[in-house]
Amino acid sequence: MTVKEYNQAVDQYSDGIYRFVLKNLRDGDRSRDIVQDTYEKLWIKISDVNGTKVKSYLFSTAYHTMIDIIRKESKQANFDEVRQEDHSHEEQYSDLGEILQQALALLPEKQRSVIMLRDYEGYSYQEISEITGLTESQVKVYIYRGRLFLKNYIGDLERVI
Repeated sequence: MTVKEYNQAVDQYSDGIYRFVLKNLRDGDRSRDIVQDTYEKLWIKISDVNGTKVKSYLFSTAYHTMIDIIRKESKQANFDEVRQEDHSHEEQYSDLGEILQQALALLPEKQRSVIMLRDYEGYSYQEISEITGLTESQVKVYIYRGRLFLKNYIGDLERVI
C-alpha cells in the first residue's frame, strides 16, 4: 500500500468507521480515538496491507479496538439472564428513532455490532464474519437474535405511532 492509497483510505472510510463506532459506544471522543488508533495501526502495517482490502482491514481493526475498550471498561451481562419484561417498551411514543437507539443500547455488544454492520453499514454476512472474526453462522444467529429482541422491545408500530 502506498502513502497515496493510505490518504485515499482516510478520505473514503474515516466517516463510516466513526459512525460505526459511535453507534456502538455513543461517545464521540472515544469514537474519534478509536478511529485515530485504527489509522495509526494501518500506518504501522502499511507495507503489509493490500490496497484493495484496506476497507475490511480498517473496519476489522476498529471493531477489535472497540471490543477491547468495552471489555476493559465494563463487564458484560449474560443476555440470557436478563428478563425481557424489565427492558420492554410499553409506553406510546412517536419517535421511533429514539426508541430504536434505546433498544440497541440494551443489546449485548456482539449483537449490536453485527446488526450495525449489517443494517446500518450494509455489509454482507461474509464481510461481517471477516470483520468480527465470527463464523458466518454465528453472525446470522446474532443478527436474528438481535432483531428478534428489537422487534419484541419495540412491539406493535401502532403503540409507537
